[in-house]
Amino acid sequence: AIAEGLAIEIADGNVPEMLKNKRVVSLDLAGMIAGAKYRGEFEERFKDALNEMIKDGNVILFIDELHTIVGAGSAEGSMDAANMLKPMLARGELQIIGATTLDEYRKYIEKDAALERRFQPVQVGEPSKEETLEILKGLRDKYEAHHKVKITDEALEAAVDLSSRYITDRFLPDKAIDLMDEAASKVRIAMFLTPPDMREKEKELESIRSEKEQAVNHQEFEKAASLRDREKALCEEIEAEKKDWEKQRSGIKAEVTEEDIATIVSDWTHVPVKKLTEDEATKLLNLEAILHKRVVGQDEAVASVAKAIRRARAGLKDPNRPIGSFIFLGPTGVGKTELSKALAEAVFGDEQAMIRLDMSEYMEKHAVSKLIGSPPGYVGFDDGGQLTEKVRRQPYSVVLFDEIEKAHPDVFNILLQMLDDGRLTDSKGRTVDFKNCIIIMTSNIGTGVDEKRNKIGFGESESAQGAHADMKERMLEALKKSFRPEFLNRIDDIIVFHKLDEQNTLTIAKLMLDAIVKRLAERDIHLSYTEDAVELLAKQGFDPEYGARPLRRILQQTVEDRLSEEILEGKVHFGDAITAYATDGKIAFRRTEQPIAQKETQEQN
Repeated sequence: AIAEGLAIEIADGNVPEMLKNKRVVSLDLAGMIAGAKYRGEFEERFKDALNEMIKDGNVILFIDELHTIVGAGSAEGSMDAANMLKPMLARGELQIIGATTLDEYRKYIEKDAALERRFQPVQVGEPSKEETLEILKGLRDKYEAHHKVKITDEALEAAVDLSSRYITDRFLPDKAIDLMDEAASKVRIAMFLTPPDMREKEKELESIRSEKEQAVNHQEFEKAASLRDREKALCEEIEAEKKDWEKQRSGIKAEVTEEDIATIVSDWTHVPVKKLTEDEATKLLNLEAILHKRVVGQDEAVASVAKAIRRARAGLKDPNRPIGSFIFLGPTGVGKTELSKALAEAVFGDEQAMIRLDMSEYMEKHAVSKLIGSPPGYVGFDDGGQLTEKVRRQPYSVVLFDEIEKAHPDVFNILLQMLDDGRLTDSKGRTVDFKNCIIIMTSNIGTGVDEKRNKIGFGESESAQGAHADMKERMLEALKKSFRPEFLNRIDDIIVFHKLDEQNTLTIAKLMLDAIVKRLAERDIHLSYTEDAVELLAKQGFDPEYGARPLRRILQQTVEDRLSEEILEGKVHFGDAITAYATDGKIAFRRTEQPIAQKETQEQN
């Protein structure tokens, strides 16, 4: 682009006197090599071209992909293009502009010191957002003419802003231009899609023609004549509709809007489009309610996470740090991992947008390299790091480090840079962006101390609130002993989860039963349950020491196992309605009448 800009400036005369009357000539190296069958043929062509330029005296030679001259045309005992250029460059007979990337410059040109010193490197940096917007405005007319659409100013601004924020592995203006081009193309294609009713009529016309042909073959001429009349009428109808549609389309010039740009960004990055364009204020203000649908009894944890997310989205946090970084402390089965999953669904639109790393796999000193990739020369170098590769592929996610106290201390040295600067450099030298990640670390550290103290008798007479405050103090003390201050200081919030009480277990039992109801409904079995069934399950599954996990096992044994046996024995059929109820301290099932709404739906189907 710079070389082309120079040629335009020379043509317009906006250059110093010494550059006037100069010509910028591009060298097609591939064309010179093509067809050179005999030894010395390429060298002869190349030499003739260079001599012609020297003879002219007013030529600036431009070589795109400059690194290709190294080794170009060389065979056993012959010279390559780079060595043929060196004497002319040394004598100052040629003026050359070459374009290449930094990686290829290092790989090919820096290795040849004699070639490198004959060129003056000029770094072309990435333009700013403001400069990129001006570039897009300059290119807009060409893209509008090509795609026959109108591109709004808002779309250009969105292309710059969204590409800067969400597409971190490419550079401006390239990524913003690609966004604008693809959005314009998509809008143009959408204009040419025929209306659905017209497509249906065209399918019907094909069917009539096929039927008419069969009737003629079977000598059913009356039927064929009737079908011919229907075909004619349908053809006229389609033609009239097509004319109206084309008339409407010709009067409207399609417009590329901010929403179209956001859709393309969503396609590229798998970020739900509504996360980019809708007014998120209402959703963010109700984030606690959304998380509470899945996480029970952890008001403090949910509120703390929601506040951090709101701060980040309101633009009050450092833009170079992750959205939020948290340590979740607490006994097993209280919802630490469940909150991480709920957060992934609420913020990123999908529960699968969670990268989970079990830190018990990183107990050895050498395991640190698994996170960012093996060094060059070691086995697994090409595979990349387990953390960096996953985040490169899914840069908008919740990153969960499970049971961090089990990891080797060297692992936390790697994480310092990620928590502070929102980036990590992998073993291949690529920078991986964590600025759009939520970092969550879970730990059971200090829970053993809490259990021992409770067994001795401490906390027996304390209120639940006082017991939690005591447990929190002990856990935080244990955390400070295990982790260095510079690591803990980079964490946004350290949250201690409450132990679950009987009321919490009752609510969780309902949530788990609702999940079973939903799964059975997909198989056309309609399960309902009574309040006494929920209370019995909650009572049997309540265990303050192990949290909600025993409840899941109880549901598996008493509901899922029993129902699966009855389905296989043929006692329960698809379409049946069943109620779970409590009797004699056990869960039993009985057939019930289906709800009227469900019956009507089945009859209609």
